[in-house]
Amino acid sequence: MKRISLALSVLVLAALACQVGALPAASATPVTAPIQQSLPVPESAAQSQELLVALFQRVNPGVVAIKTVGDQAGSLGSGFVYDAQGHIVTNYHVVEGSKQVEVDFTSGLKTYGTVIGADLDSDLAVVKVTAPAEELHPLTLGDSDALQVGQTVIAIGNPFGLDSTMTAGIVSALGRTLDSMHTTTGGGVFTAGDIIQTDAAINPGNSGGPLFNLDGEVVGINRAIRTVNSTTSGEPLNSGIGFAVSSNIVKRVVPVLIEKGKYDYPYLGITSMNALSLPVIEALGLKSQVGAYVTGVTKGGPADKAGIQAGDQPTSIQNLPAGGDLIIAIDGRPVKVFDDLLRYLINNKSPGDTVVLTVLRGDQLVDIVVTLAKRPK
Repeated sequence: MKRISLALSVLVLAALACQVGALPAASATPVTAPIQQSLPVPESAAQSQELLVALFQRVNPGVVAIKTVGDQAGSLGSGFVYDAQGHIVTNYHVVEGSKQVEVDFTSGLKTYGTVIGADLDSDLAVVKVTAPAEELHPLTLGDSDALQVGQTVIAIGNPFGLDSTMTAGIVSALGRTLDSMHTTTGGGVFTAGDIIQTDAAINPGNSGGPLFNLDGEVVGINRAIRTVNSTTSGEPLNSGIGFAVSSNIVKRVVPVLIEKGKYDYPYLGITSMNALSLPVIEALGLKSQVGAYVTGVTKGGPADKAGIQAGDQPTSIQNLPAGGDLIIAIDGRPVKVFDDLLRYLINNKSPGDTVVLTVLRGDQLVDIVVTLAKRPK
């Protein structure tokens, strides 16, 4: 997975790429082909165009460019104005390693900002700026739970340093997971959940910028792309698969980052397979084709204390023991894949809360109450 902030040195390449050859001179030979009349634009298309133009004009003043500062060339990303107090939301990886950054507004104002909070699990950060009130145009956060696959979304940011770039696409999928930037004590990484997948064009420099619905509400924070293509300098290029942190995670995390500078996620202490293939189901002898199969339980963690079981019986698949619990529901909500479990936890629960996991253990359904802890640092 490629994070999509942009080294400033790449801007030179971007500038060179913009140089084009001159257009050929117009021919003096009369055009003999029949002149085709342009077709009238359907009213619905005209209305859509007007909607997008109006949306951009309304929300773009709330989008900013963010540049890390220091002795060496920094990175470039995007962000947006969260409130009238000068709090700016962006990705953590855009400001990683920096206490102070440059924030550029669409009006042309440039100012320094201080990183006051960071969350490595969701890849979110908050930057505080002091700016005139007329420069601060807070954007409205929408309800990402109301999103539907196929819904139109708009990204605005600074890909390759091209400020105020607007692209459009659809919601390609919901409830995806990505690796977080928070490592476990064993050297692995925790998982970030409730990720929106979109085909709106997102490229290096879009990181931290807003993803809008057609009401002009922020429904996501553009975070990463999946790609096999890159520039000559190794920067990833859009391939139609982009990922954004959901706005409902922003609603939970950002106020706490502003108040405390950090955010604690609920913790079960299990590892799981996200999706089950038929060979895996057969090897494990599972009685259900859906659910989150527990492949590991952290010793002394919440799931271990509650009695959740991992597999311990050899199978035909190497390093995949059978006999583990298959979680099929959490608090009565169906769990088809591990993503469903994680999305529910992140959006609805905090450390200290309890959840009821319904597990299929062999042929038996068992309800197990688990008291959640916070993810270890």
